Amino acid sequence: MKPQSVPQSLPRQSPGTTATFLPSCRAYEDSPSTTFIGLTLRKGFQPIRERYMLSYSTPEQMGTLTFNDLDVRLLPSSCGDTEFAVVTGKFHLDRKAKGEAKKDDGIFSLVWRKGPQGWKIIVDHTS
Repeated sequence: MKPQSVPQSLPRQSPGTTATFLPSCRAYEDSPSTTFIGLTLRKGFQPIRERYMLSYSTPEQMGTLTFNDLDVRLLPSSCGDTEFAVVTGKFHLDRKAKGEAKKDDGIFSLVWRKGPQGWKIIVDHTS
């Protein structure tokens, strides 16, 4: 993971249908141990996806998600290979309607792991 490539790798929402989440969800590791921490704790890709579908069920609720103040920290292992990265920053969701998810601005930290399918998010803490 190159620090300058992170903005292109972050999950995105754009105006459209909830199906637009599915391609961006590929940034998350499809694993039962993938974790999302927000108002509640969710473990596993499917519970994370289900929460998204409930919270952003219409194009007006999805809006457009942007990021700023990004900081990328590459974490090399003891052998010198970079296997993990931590990304922190701020988000803003510009939307016309709110569903179950009420927050439009906040901060986040993401833990990425480099595995067989490339860089994937294994922990997402958004508040």
